[in-house]
Amino acid sequence: MKDVSREYREMEIPENIQVRIEDDRVITKGKQGELVRVFSHPGVKIEMKDGKIFVRPTGNKKENIALAGTYRAHLRNMMKGVDEKFTYHMKTVYAHFPVKMGVKGNKVVISNFLGERSDRHAKILDGIEVKISKDEITISGMNIEKVGQTCANIERATKVKKKDKRVFQDGAYLVKRIR
Repeated sequence: MKDVSREYREMEIPENIQVRIEDDRVITKGKQGELVRVFSHPGVKIEMKDGKIFVRPTGNKKENIALAGTYRAHLRNMMKGVDEKFTYHMKTVYAHFPVKMGVKGNKVVISNFLGERSDRHAKILDGIEVKISKDEITISGMNIEKVGQTCANIERATKVKKKDKRVFQDGAYLVKRIR
């Protein structure tokens, strides 16, 4: 007997979100804006009927079933992102030297980190908004992957190297995620 729950997994489309499927592209539109993503794999079909999205693996391979679950998670994140933005909060911690942070263009500039003379930089991905006030950093955007990657870029830029990490715990750390 086949596991029907694995064959057709349906997702409800909220009222305030529009979804279009064109070939392998899925376009979601909401009050925050529009997101487009390409889902092209021969093992998974994405269809839309009666206001619902069906993500269906072709065949019974474990890889296709797992990929269908991944696609559903991406679609759910796209629908949440265009409805209300994802927000990550970070905190800057320093004990030895006062760290100064600012946004210039598409980069976060970190000055005086561990008393270094040269600035450190972290890239801000397209469509992501970064706000810095004192020791608080707020990162927000529609695409959860870009928000997370921008947060990781800032954490990586403030990584302590060639010093005892137990003593020098300075850096920027993720404190809270709001989805």
